Amino acid sequence: MNRHSLRLRLVAGGVIAILIALAVSGGALVVVFERHVSRTLAQDLDVHLKQLLAGIDVDPQGKLVLTQTPVDPRFADPLSGLYWQVSDDHGRSLRSRSLWDSAMTLPADRLGPGETHQHEATGPGGQRVLVAERAVTLSADGKPVIVRLAVAEDLARVSAATLAFAKDLAIALVLLGCVLAAATWVQVGVGLRPLAALRRGVADIRAGRTRHLPSSVPTEVRPLVEEVNALIDAQEGEIERSRGRAADLAHGLKTPLAALAADASRLRERGECDVAQDIEAVGEAMGRHVDRELARARVRGRARGSAPASTSVKPLVGSIVATLSRTPDGGRVRFENLIADSVSVPLDRTDLAEILGNLIENAARHAAGCVRLTVDGSRPSIAVEDDGPGIEPAHLSRVLERGIRLDEQGGAAGLGLAIVQDVLDAYGWGLELSTSELGGLKAAVAPRPALLEKRSGPAENAAPSTTVAQQV
Repeated sequence: MNRHSLRLRLVAGGVIAILIALAVSGGALVVVFERHVSRTLAQDLDVHLKQLLAGIDVDPQGKLVLTQTPVDPRFADPLSGLYWQVSDDHGRSLRSRSLWDSAMTLPADRLGPGETHQHEATGPGGQRVLVAERAVTLSADGKPVIVRLAVAEDLARVSAATLAFAKDLAIALVLLGCVLAAATWVQVGVGLRPLAALRRGVADIRAGRTRHLPSSVPTEVRPLVEEVNALIDAQEGEIERSRGRAADLAHGLKTPLAALAADASRLRERGECDVAQDIEAVGEAMGRHVDRELARARVRGRARGSAPASTSVKPLVGSIVATLSRTPDGGRVRFENLIADSVSVPLDRTDLAEILGNLIENAARHAAGCVRLTVDGSRPSIAVEDDGPGIEPAHLSRVLERGIRLDEQGGAAGLGLAIVQDVLDAYGWGLELSTSELGGLKAAVAPRPALLEKRSGPAENAAPSTTVAQQV
C-alpha cells in the first residue's frame, strides 16, 4: 500500500488511537485493581485487629496477657507475611510467632482512643508491610494501662496479585486490539467505498460510457461530485467552442485555397509552370493542414457523452484500398487484406477511415510492391505493413513528433502519423511503429494497455533497415 494512501492514513490513525486508548485504559485498570486489593487487605487487617483486641488483657501485676489468639494459622508460621504485635506504655510487648525473634518498627504515631490507623512500614527481613494499629486503655489494679495493638501483612501479596492481573489483562487487551484494528480496517473500507464508486465514474467518463459522475453519493462527497460535474460541463462547453472556432477557421481557409489553385491553373496556362507548381505545392500543404485540423476538431471530445461506436474493419479497408488503387502509388502495389469479416473495433467509422487512410496511403507510397493489412483480434490491434525500405529503429520515435520528416523531400507536410496519433488519443488508443516481417515499416494501432503489454515483452529480432526511409 502506498504511503500516501488515504486508507493507510485512516487505518494507521485508528490503530494508533486504539493503542493509546488500550494502553491508558490498561494502566488505569491495573491501578484500580491494585487499590481494590489494597482495600481488601486493609479490611482483612481490621478483622485481625478486632480478633486481637478481643483476646488481650492485663493481669493484676500489670503484665500483658493474651487470652485468645487470632485464628489465622499464618500467625504461627515464622515469616509467613502476617504478623501481630502488642505493646504497652511500659515497654512490655507480645508478638506473634510469625515475627520469630524480630519486632516491627512502628512509626511514632499518636493514636486517639478507638482510632485505627493504617500505614506502610518495614517488617521482618526488610519486607514492605501494611500495618493497621489501634490504641486501647486497660485497667490493672485501678491503674490505666495504654496498650498499642498492631497487625501487619506483607504487601508482596498485593504486588503478586497485581502482576498476575496485569498479565491476564495484557492478553485480553491484545486480543481486543486485534479485533478493533480489524473493525477499523472494515470501517475505513466501508467509508471509502464511495470514493471507489467515484473512481469508476471517472473511468466511465473517460471511456465515453457516461457524461457525469453519479449523484447518488453520501452527503459528504456530494459537493465534490457537483463541482466535478460542473467542471466537466464547463470543459465540454469550451471544447465545443474550440472545435467550432477550428472548423470555422478551416472552412474559411478553403475558399482562399480554391482561389489560389485557380490562380495556379491560370499561370500554368500562360506557360509559367514553375511558379504554378510552387503555388500548387504550397496550396497542397495548406490544404493538408486544413483537412487534418478539420479531422482533429471533429474527433476531439467525440467519445465523451456518446455511446461507444463499433465499426467493421474489413469493409472499410476494402473501400480505402479501392480508392487508393486508382492513384499512381496504389496502382503499382498489391494489397493483401487479411482481416476477417467478423472483426470490428470500438471506433467511429469516419475516424477509423481517417486513421487507416493515412497509414495505408503512407505504406503504398513507400512500398516496393506489397502492402499487408492484418488484425490481432485478441487485443485488438490493426497493423499495416509494407515491403519498402523501412525506418532505422533509432529514428522510429522521432517519426511521431509533429512535423518531423526523415527526408526533406516530397510535398507532404510531415503531419500524417502525428495526426493519426492525435485521433487515436481521443479514444485512448496509441500508434506503435516497428520493423515489418516484409522488411519495411509496420504501423500498429491498438488500445494503450495492449501497446504497453507488447512493449514489456521480448524485443523483436528483425534486422534494421540500412536505408533512411521517407515514410511520414
